[in-house]
Amino acid sequence: MVDASFLQRIREVAAPAGSTFEVRSPIDGHVVADVPDCGAAEARLALDRAANAFEGWKRTTAYERAAILKKWHGLIQSNEPVLAELMTFEMGKPVTESIGEVRYGASFVEWYAEEAKRIAGETIESQFSHKRLHAIKQPSGVVYAITPWNFPIATVTRKIAPALAAGCVVIVKPAEQTPLSALALSKLWREAGGAPDVFQVVTALDPKPLSGVLLDDLRVRVLTFTGSIQVGVHLYERSAHTMKRLALELGGHAPFLVFEDAALDAAIREVMACKFRNGGQTCVCTNRIYVQESIAPAFTERLTAAVAALKVGNPLDPTVQIGPMVDQAGLAKVVEHVDDAVKLGAKVSTGGRALSGLYYQPTVLTGIRPEMKLMQEETFGPVAPVLTFKTQEEALRLANGSPFGLAAYLWTADLRRAYQVSEALEFGIVGVNDGIPSTAQAPFGGVKMSGIGREGGHWGIDEFLDIKYISMGLG
Repeated sequence: MVDASFLQRIREVAAPAGSTFEVRSPIDGHVVADVPDCGAAEARLALDRAANAFEGWKRTTAYERAAILKKWHGLIQSNEPVLAELMTFEMGKPVTESIGEVRYGASFVEWYAEEAKRIAGETIESQFSHKRLHAIKQPSGVVYAITPWNFPIATVTRKIAPALAAGCVVIVKPAEQTPLSALALSKLWREAGGAPDVFQVVTALDPKPLSGVLLDDLRVRVLTFTGSIQVGVHLYERSAHTMKRLALELGGHAPFLVFEDAALDAAIREVMACKFRNGGQTCVCTNRIYVQESIAPAFTERLTAAVAALKVGNPLDPTVQIGPMVDQAGLAKVVEHVDDAVKLGAKVSTGGRALSGLYYQPTVLTGIRPEMKLMQEETFGPVAPVLTFKTQEEALRLANGSPFGLAAYLWTADLRRAYQVSEALEFGIVGVNDGIPSTAQAPFGGVKMSGIGREGGHWGIDEFLDIKYISMGLG
């Protein structure tokens, strides 16, 4: 069970509401905790507090904000074991991966503690001797952040650390499956000296009433969201009425191109890390593995052996590599995709069936056809479809033939090919001989239907800053 004293600390920062809902662990279905079920009334209160807090927070210096972020970073680090365990109980991620996510999430807090002091304006030359021209950057205002369940710490810090560093205030609505991780971050923020109303977490089983209030209010100036295309498009349309700034990360359908000059063992290691991290429940994991025909039989044989050797089980066991799917809907989608593929002619090299509870066997499929469901949308599970291609041109055509454009990967020993293919891929993130390219100081985001805006690096803080032009006449 999660440390009881830590859960009590978390409950102290939850926005009060008239009712609650249960957070159940996908490991075995037990209730981890109950949290407030907030609605429209709670959203209005949170927004009023945030708007008032912004008046003070925006006037703090970058150095003052950086000092609090640094303390927050230290507290996240010192609470790593309990945060990782909490995350594993909440959403089933293997505990070794949860530890990695806590460190990854903390890296955004560290980066933006430093980036706060690097917000710079410009002096612009004037054609008139009696004028001085300047462009300055100022915090946009109240930020509404909607975060997903699959990275319940990293997606929160990746969004709100730059917002807080910029001088904005934030209201976070975490996924209903994983509210505890966000609440834990909020508690540590307060323990670091951060003002409670500057970073608030509002939890809800049904986000629509709560979100409706925040989306329709002019005081919310920025919306940052990670989730499905369907919801992202709706939020895009809804936000137009109040002209909010948007950062939308809407998932992907990542290809991984393996060329014939690949070192097979090294390539398979990166494919495995990319595909089976978090049981395949990541927006940047590969959904389509394209292998050049001449090496396809050998590649598939070795990949099948590696996948068959993955250990499935209780994610609290540090030797386990694949935990449960997050919920019944997630498991049902994996089953549906594999069953549909097999019905349409796919062959199962290993795996291919559900286990007890919310667990699914790590799976390799061959004989994939374009009309299969797993080729049209994210499976979000431990399923690796292997396809083949003849030429570089065909590989690019297949990889780019998707409305998604978040992440793509390739493996080659040819430097010229590495440049040609990475530049031709229509994706926001490209890993060359690298299955896990994400890092705090680099931009994260997609093109086409995978969203707009960027998180990470200096690009991430720019999403929360308005540019003001000042023309000063000297008289």
